[in-house]
Amino acid sequence: MSPAAPPLRILFVCAGNICRSPTAEALFRAQAQRYAPQLQVEVDSAGTLGFHIGEAPDDRAQRVARARGLDLSGLRARLLTAEDFESFDWIIVMDRRNRAAVRRLAPRKYRSRVRLLMEFAPHLGVAELPDPYCGEHSDFERAFDLAEQATRGLLRALTGA
Repeated sequence: MSPAAPPLRILFVCAGNICRSPTAEALFRAQAQRYAPQLQVEVDSAGTLGFHIGEAPDDRAQRVARARGLDLSGLRARLLTAEDFESFDWIIVMDRRNRAAVRRLAPRKYRSRVRLLMEFAPHLGVAELPDPYCGEHSDFERAFDLAEQATRGLLRALTGA
């Protein structure tokens, strides 16, 4: 019997790690369990800025997620580290500004691991997942909807299904 392959490790990244990236983390984890239970995957999220380290996701993001059947309450914000580039196979960022920040920190050999989340939902015609932090409830709902479609696209890309 051959040893099991190591799990695929995916890190979702936004600025503060309290709205978009924890939502994407929870969405992808739930979708992988539901649609691809055979996929061995580990999922985490982080931020490029350290303003919210140790905090739970934004209450508004939690309310939207809870209304859609996801619980974000156990997640805690953390800062992206240099070690993350060796630990994760994919680093999925929410917007171009954070992609630039991640690429500046990434050793050259790991830069190809950095991708924009919305690349996995090209049919939506949206290049970046908008940050709802300074917005209204509807902005959090839109961010959730976009992240849901893009994380499902990422799952399809990983499984070929």
